[in-house]
Amino acid sequence: MPKICKLKPFINEKIWGGDKLKSLRNISAKNPIGETWEVSSLAEGKSLNADTNKPINLNLSYIVKYIDTASNLSIQVHPDDAYAKEFENSLGKTECWLILDHEPEAGIYLGFKKGVTKKEFLNAAKSGLSCDQFLNFIPVSRGDFFKLPPGTVHAIGKGVTLCEVQQNSSVTYRVWDWNRLGFDGKPRELHLEKAMDVLVFDPIKNDQLLHSQKRDLFDIAGIVSLINHRDFRAELFNNFTKTELEINLNAGDSIVLLEGEMEDLNPLDCALAVESGTYLLEVKKSSSFLIVTGK
Repeated sequence: MPKICKLKPFINEKIWGGDKLKSLRNISAKNPIGETWEVSSLAEGKSLNADTNKPINLNLSYIVKYIDTASNLSIQVHPDDAYAKEFENSLGKTECWLILDHEPEAGIYLGFKKGVTKKEFLNAAKSGLSCDQFLNFIPVSRGDFFKLPPGTVHAIGKGVTLCEVQQNSSVTYRVWDWNRLGFDGKPRELHLEKAMDVLVFDPIKNDQLLHSQKRDLFDIAGIVSLINHRDFRAELFNNFTKTELEINLNAGDSIVLLEGEMEDLNPLDCALAVESGTYLLEVKKSSSFLIVTGK
């Protein structure tokens, strides 16, 4: 039977990052680590074959990241495919979050509050006023899941660790950055004009974001379907009883071990199927992992 290929992540230092990923992923870095790109073929941040230390030789349609926040992310938005193709020569960005850990009272900012208009939000952003007042703040718990369509205004709040699965794109339009400075001592670039082109102010769509949340997913035995996008699909497997699993994978599919043990993978390790076939995997009871499949 074929063997999975263990990966090494691309490390992304961020001004809002913390030290948790340094210890969890055994990373040595001077600056805070905000993201590890665990499964990525994007040119600016490719993950590596752990055995050869060379970039993976596949063109994937998705990216898997771990994100850890010591302070709030910028309030931001991602475009859809049509806008990104025209203005960025890129795919757009649908993404989803599975909450792994959090500090007390931590949460995310997701969607506009009822009644927020484009004009008042733009005026506040241009003036450098606090823009978080216009967004819904949602406290999070381990096992919460959120889907973010393009055009969704959002930010991950401080004290959150999560796994993100997204389209193979890095296009982000920053709206407001809490008036802080970057590593270079200067304010980070904002992208107000493009952000205003793609932000969704429709109250119905913003309200739908609040009702699409899934909860307590780590308590559900078996398989939980998380997202089925045209570029990728993600399923959560909670294994409470088996010590061996037989899984059909296509080349480019990935296994994201969130907790427990599997083959030679430790918690938070990721692996890639480099050929299509049936994989027989040894797994420890009480393990949870994602299977992410591309298009």
